[in-house]
Amino acid sequence: MMPPEDHDRSPYTGWTRAHWVMVADEMLAAVEPYWSPGGARLDLPGPTSRNGEVSDGLEGFARTFLLAGFRVAGERGADPSGLLERYAHGLAVGTDPGSSEAWPRPDTADQAKVEAASIALVLQLTRPWLWDQLDSAVQDRVIAWLSTVVGQPYPPINWVWFRIVVESFLREVGGPWSAEDIYQDLSVHQSLRRADGWLSDGRERSYDHYTGWALHLYPLLWTHLFDVTGTLCPQSLRDLWASDLTRYLDDAAVLVGADGSPLMQGRSLAYRFAAAAPFWVGAITGTGEHKPGLARRAASGVLRHFVDRGALAPDGLLRLGWHREWTPIRQSYSGPGSPYWAAKGMLGLALPADHPVWTDVECPLPVETGDVARVITAPGWLVSARQDTGIVTVINHGTDHALPGDTRADAPLYARLAYSTATMPPLVDSHPVDSSVCLLDGNGVPSHRSGFHTLFVRERPGGVLVGASHGPVRWVDTNADTSPDHGSGRSGPITPGPPVLVASVVRDGVEIRLVRVDGETSSTLRLSGWPVAADQRPHIQVEGLHVAVTAAMRSCLRGVRGFDHAGVDDCPGTSPLGAYGFVPWLATAAAPVPGRVLAAAVWLDRGGPEPAIPVVTVEHNEISLRWSDGLDTRVTLPNP
Repeated sequence: MMPPEDHDRSPYTGWTRAHWVMVADEMLAAVEPYWSPGGARLDLPGPTSRNGEVSDGLEGFARTFLLAGFRVAGERGADPSGLLERYAHGLAVGTDPGSSEAWPRPDTADQAKVEAASIALVLQLTRPWLWDQLDSAVQDRVIAWLSTVVGQPYPPINWVWFRIVVESFLREVGGPWSAEDIYQDLSVHQSLRRADGWLSDGRERSYDHYTGWALHLYPLLWTHLFDVTGTLCPQSLRDLWASDLTRYLDDAAVLVGADGSPLMQGRSLAYRFAAAAPFWVGAITGTGEHKPGLARRAASGVLRHFVDRGALAPDGLLRLGWHREWTPIRQSYSGPGSPYWAAKGMLGLALPADHPVWTDVECPLPVETGDVARVITAPGWLVSARQDTGIVTVINHGTDHALPGDTRADAPLYARLAYSTATMPPLVDSHPVDSSVCLLDGNGVPSHRSGFHTLFVRERPGGVLVGASHGPVRWVDTNADTSPDHGSGRSGPITPGPPVLVASVVRDGVEIRLVRVDGETSSTLRLSGWPVAADQRPHIQVEGLHVAVTAAMRSCLRGVRGFDHAGVDDCPGTSPLGAYGFVPWLATAAAPVPGRVLAAAVWLDRGGPEPAIPVVTVEHNEISLRWSDGLDTRVTLPNP
């Protein structure tokens, strides 16, 4: 039974720290039946990852250890349930090389490199109550296990922070560590910095929740928990990270829907409420310009969004899925313990009950105070948040988990033209279905656009956002690639297509999508809108060049220039948001004329009167839009 809601202190979510505590305690109690006999693993039910059952069991231990550590730290060491005793026993067994439950070592198993960081982080966070109470022989074994990270290769992505955290803990407890390792890893992190506080998870244009729950989670937390400022971390570097996080949090708050849903984009979505992590980092380290009440509003909104929608199964377990269990969302590295990295989003429990983040009154999210129109430059996103619907939409002209010129198939959680807090791309089909502009070959197979070039993303007067991207499309035969990794484009034989330019003009939640094919082709063109998934069959309306799919959300398309017919694709079983799935589309009857601009209106709302569509005039590459209030917007497309 949840505690009573407090709408004086929490007018938006009703949730207080007591609700967070109850959720955490229920999550930890739910895993109790799945401890291995020796206590070194949590062998949770579900499909095994590519790393195997033993690694998955370590993952279950390490990720729930995060939650247990936050819980005890926030109580200043009070631990009436004996959480730390349970994990102390597992530490002793898992690091004993002679035990039948010995953990794989970081120098022999890559996944152990990841989990070692969670273990080291909690050991530092709870040091007076756990590490300092361990038998010296157990301490030596833990040090020996962790120290196998020293000198090991780590991919130049968010993983570098795993080694930094482990070696920093080793440094503090007198174990072996390498200053060279840490300086190399800090250099990698520096190379990932992009405009306005954003970070790309690798060289590719990889912008997603990893920016917040991994790349912004660790730097300032590292300086907060470890004695590194002024030594391993110059004060100037810490100040730079604080500036980055401050700017990033300003965008992150805009990307949370009024119902608490984070943007459904990027890989590892099974981590769910880990999306709340950066708000807690700001609160813990005193970083950012947001009031404590906004941090709690955002974080409580995200956690409650998932709890209210059944993310914790009837038995209390957090299984692979989004709201409820839905295994198609898993990736090859996903095991039954993987979802418990959602614990990162519960970092705020490490703050005591008298901290302002828990005692201040909640502040509204940006989408709750008015409409928002914003360009986020690094990922190439046009962000439109609508107060009347509570939905945040992103039109994407910069992110595709690839570099320009890449010829792989589109990754559905990166390369679509649009994402939102209310829709998720169909994840089963290997071809672009939703939010795309494709050429169709003779068999009706759509082309892919991954590897495109961003041309521009800009803010214009009157709350207008404009963006454009361009690149050659291709057809990719993905039949031989059965990887479930939605975060990476699949590979296969390539059939090249012509360059295609796509531009977007967005105002008041309506996108005018402009398309120009810059080469000869015999293929027809299809433009698709927002996907709608529901447990009840949506209402479908197709009238000429106007098509609408309506359930809890309404996805609409209207042909403005150059399209000949409209329809709806049926995509059952492709979304965790509902058994039914439909995507509206517009298409040409013949191959588009090279250099001719086509146009369509695309929008997502919750029904009601349809928005006014601007009058669009095209003169070669000069586009003029006259909005219903008389505002004129002009867009010049680059020459082919």
